[in-house]
Amino acid sequence: MIEIKNLHKSFGSNQVLRGVNLTIKEGESLAIIGRSGCGKSVLLKHIVGLLFPDEGIVKFEGKIISEVDRKELYEIRRRFGYLFQGAALFDSMSVEENVSLPLVENNLVSSKEEIQNIVTEKLELVGLPGTQKLKPAELSGGMKKRVGLARALVTNPDYILYDEPTTGLDPVMSDSIDDLIKSLNEKLKVTSIIVTHDMFSVKNTAEKIAMMHEGKIYFTGTFDEVLNSKNSVIQKFVQRTGL
Repeated sequence: MIEIKNLHKSFGSNQVLRGVNLTIKEGESLAIIGRSGCGKSVLLKHIVGLLFPDEGIVKFEGKIISEVDRKELYEIRRRFGYLFQGAALFDSMSVEENVSLPLVENNLVSSKEEIQNIVTEKLELVGLPGTQKLKPAELSGGMKKRVGLARALVTNPDYILYDEPTTGLDPVMSDSIDDLIKSLNEKLKVTSIIVTHDMFSVKNTAEKIAMMHEGKIYFTGTFDEVLNSKNSVIQKFVQRTGL
């Protein structure tokens, strides 16, 4: 379980998080929604310990992320897979090298053959068999997202964080990524946290929604509860999505 309490974060004079409170249960599929710039991605980076708060805490299975030592922080991070917004692939590396990077950097597997087997398994899981030798420049936007997801899965994490997984994709490929997220949730029984402003994606992937507004969690509930809310802020956001 992840508990976020009174989380504040500023960058210079820009106050991004202004007292976020949120609980994420094990096995849950949660979408964090809100307008661009409201702090969704910043919140995600606090959850995995890439950023630390000015005030408040993120507690992971009883441990406060900002208070653990470096060794324990790395152990906690290995429990997470992270799909970055732009996939964050290294252009000079092949697909196989990109996907295997967490295994190599953390010395989790010593045998080259075992690394190759794990990479093959994860690429098949995301629907990209036989792409090991390709470079990112040879991939479509959707394929890059899938390779990024294969890398996020390579350490068999218990939690997967998705930062805008469908941004920049056409509707058909967005639906394909949504289906993949839903399928992985069912197959792997992981806890999924999906940061997005794409309500069509939310409808397809999330059991629960947390809406951010002005640096705080403004509302939590199901998709139908968001859609049917009479709150003016929520209504305006939903209307902008075209639902």
